[in-house]
Amino acid sequence: MLPEATGCDHEPMPTLPLSPDELLTTTRSVRKRLDLTRPVPLELVRQCLQVALQAPTGSNRQGWHWVVISDESIRRVIGDYYRRAVTSYLSSSGAAASLFADDPERSAVQHRVGESVAYLGEHMGEVPMLVIPCISAPSLRAGSQASLWGSLLPAAWSYMLAARARGLGTAWTTLHLRYEKEISELLGIPADIRQGVLIPTAYYTGDTFKPAPRQPLGNVLHINSW
Repeated sequence: MLPEATGCDHEPMPTLPLSPDELLTTTRSVRKRLDLTRPVPLELVRQCLQVALQAPTGSNRQGWHWVVISDESIRRVIGDYYRRAVTSYLSSSGAAASLFADDPERSAVQHRVGESVAYLGEHMGEVPMLVIPCISAPSLRAGSQASLWGSLLPAAWSYMLAARARGLGTAWTTLHLRYEKEISELLGIPADIRQGVLIPTAYYTGDTFKPAPRQPLGNVLHINSW
């Protein structure tokens, strides 16, 4: 549980002068440019989470929970699990750098992504704030789980957008879920609460965020039928 603020109410930090489209198209996964030396105030994370709580949630259940880890010793343990997961991922056929090898332009991008994933794998435990959005899930159905995760992941993305607007960098990763049981035990997360994503949060170095290369819309758009 995130501790309540003490003392008088804090004024929200001013946000960057970004239009909605700029915010949505320049919120990137920041891995190599996370500032590992500059502390992140807990109050700033709280402000981002207040924004996240306005995200849609199925039947207005609001079954989400947010675990924020600032303790260095705990971050180091999670970082060790994450490093092991990244090592396994990088050697798999589904690793970013292994994809689209027949497309030189796209392959170059994939290799840069792979390098940044490897970097974060080595440094996750040094990131000043780790945020793990979770959701109440007494059981996981064998079929579609869209309704469950659809009640958590939009809020996690809203958190990342709010962080970007306040000068923080984040990254979206689920590789830690290879060790979800161990991390849940470490953090005392109940058995009926499932982790959805791990979001390292830090100030960033440099400010050259721009829209990422994407496939043309015409390649993926279907109107009225496939």
